[in-house]
Amino acid sequence: MATLAELTRLGTGLSAQQLMHLQRLIAWWGMLADLSFSDLLLFVPVNDAGTEFAIAGQIRPTTSQTLYRDDRVGLLVDDIDRPLVSRAFALGEVVEGEVPIKPTNRRARVMCIPISYDEAVIGVLSRELVPDFAERRDPGELERTYLETFHQLARMIASGIFPFLGHDVDMDEIPRVGDGLLVVDPEARIQYASPNALSTLHRVGVVGNVAGRRLRDLGMEQPVIAQAIGTSGPVTAEVERNDTAVQLLAVPLVDRGNSRGAVVLLRDITELRLRDQLLVSKDATIREIHHRVKNNLQTISSLLRLQGRRLESEEAKSAIDESVRRIRAIALVHETLASESSDDVNLTEVAGMLARTVQESFTSPERPIRHEVVGDAGLIPSDVVTPLAVVLNELLQNAVDHAFPDDLLPMKGVGALVEIFLSRDGEHIRMVVRDNGIGVPEDFDSNDHKGLGVSIIRALVTSELGGKIAMRRRSDSTGSEALVEVPLPATDPANEKIEERVWDR
Repeated sequence: MATLAELTRLGTGLSAQQLMHLQRLIAWWGMLADLSFSDLLLFVPVNDAGTEFAIAGQIRPTTSQTLYRDDRVGLLVDDIDRPLVSRAFALGEVVEGEVPIKPTNRRARVMCIPISYDEAVIGVLSRELVPDFAERRDPGELERTYLETFHQLARMIASGIFPFLGHDVDMDEIPRVGDGLLVVDPEARIQYASPNALSTLHRVGVVGNVAGRRLRDLGMEQPVIAQAIGTSGPVTAEVERNDTAVQLLAVPLVDRGNSRGAVVLLRDITELRLRDQLLVSKDATIREIHHRVKNNLQTISSLLRLQGRRLESEEAKSAIDESVRRIRAIALVHETLASESSDDVNLTEVAGMLARTVQESFTSPERPIRHEVVGDAGLIPSDVVTPLAVVLNELLQNAVDHAFPDDLLPMKGVGALVEIFLSRDGEHIRMVVRDNGIGVPEDFDSNDHKGLGVSIIRALVTSELGGKIAMRRRSDSTGSEALVEVPLPATDPANEKIEERVWDR
């Protein structure tokens, strides 16, 4: 399917409105190809004389074999190669005939339909199939009905009525011709129903012969058809009956300003809707699980705090407090997951909550420490965010405990500051925690440090996440910085942009 950008690159000289009209036609032509049992090619002029054309689009039918196995989009032809195309473009009339198809010189039966917009011909839609194949097919009622419907739509294309201006439909969500087709007259009486359409109607409880009857007479009150006929535009709807969901698309047929009824496509989407319901139910269940995990973690934290208050050893109390803080970091991730519809978490949001928690718990007017989150790493899988949250919690706690001794606070002029920088490219997540405190010693080596917090950080980053970490004294001023980098395949191009690589600052 051609896009507006591709059409523009072909150098058609068409206006934006004309290109948009062609794009609307392309959105509908899956239905046109199926109704015509033929390949469809879109020709657009590339010179003012209308003697040279580019093939801007191509589609193959699902109801028949294709004439072309190769891709024809982008090929340039002239009025000698394609005289019928040139004639239809010049006259503004439907032209039929046979032409040789290069390079095989197979002959194809061709119907060239001028595409009109605002009383001007802007392109040609060519219906093409092998003549001998067309003659071999048994022209039954289904084929005759399909072809007649196609010819009516072709006349509407030539007159500028189709595709319908101001009636855009999401074509990815509509039924195909093979799903089921009804042809109704201006009174909404069914003139023809395809076998698949009859099967769908039977599943919703419609029995007996439907020819000559209205859907409302069959127990299906559907204003969608009358609405399509009355407004001269396509209308979509869904019907639920007898535990069966049916999707409808009504397309009006118009000839010289007079209604000729409508063609109605319908599809049984019961299984699709059941899957949607299962996904919604599964999603709700997962969120409930995350909510319960969060509550259980909070219960564990409460039990630990209760136990800590009964201890006399200050070392034991400190260990309990540290465990509570680590559990709280994990609980924050599950709290976020409980409110999300996916298993991805915004790392910036989690970092902000952790920073606020640390600031509220361990700062005071007498000991002011400000925390800031800078940058954005986008949505991250929860199995990555959870260990990163624990790592960040440890780094923030280290900054509060060691970077700012009580005799250093309040810091005159500057103030105590802990910054969290987050960034992401297509392959890595980077997190930098930087403070302006006293800084670690020049010879500090995190690999040799035996503290529990540093050991946890090192194990989570290197072993669990397969990343790397550096903890060092800042070179530009006093203070320390911890730099964490973990691999992550890019999944969302919108999140791949990185404005600054703080790892190398």
